[in-house]
Amino acid sequence: MTWRCRTTITLLTVAALCAPGSVRAQGKVNPDPRLSQEKPHEISFEVPNDGIARGEYRSEPFYAILLKTARPCSVTEPERLAVQALLPDNKVFSTRFGCDGDVEENITYTNIDPKFGFIAVFAGFTRPQAEKLLATVKAMSKFPGANIRRVQAVLVYP
Repeated sequence: MTWRCRTTITLLTVAALCAPGSVRAQGKVNPDPRLSQEKPHEISFEVPNDGIARGEYRSEPFYAILLKTARPCSVTEPERLAVQALLPDNKVFSTRFGCDGDVEENITYTNIDPKFGFIAVFAGFTRPQAEKLLATVKAMSKFPGANIRRVQAVLVYP
């Protein structure tokens, strides 16, 4: 194979990887808090079931209101449920990533410092939706440091 052929093949490979249909798929988020889940503290999103080995798989990006940060592994399910009762139409989620040695916790979140535990609420897919929910949350006067984050849920494969 000549140098020119190798260059052409390499350029075709790069072009194929950059083609519109080659963008890495992301799992669709289902933010319905009434959705029955094995782990109710997690935001639900579609994950592939295609047998392809991956290191991780991400949800589509979405906005969340970070309501509370805490020491790692200190947020409890009763605490999350109490917040969910305040915001019944938006999924309230928290992280347990790396917390329970006997239970596999493999969902983490982007754009939130992994050195902290947290409680957050799904705030929509657009910034205006998130700003509207933030105004509602601030009016409650229960979460003084509440702020908007654009995040993705990340399934980390064991």
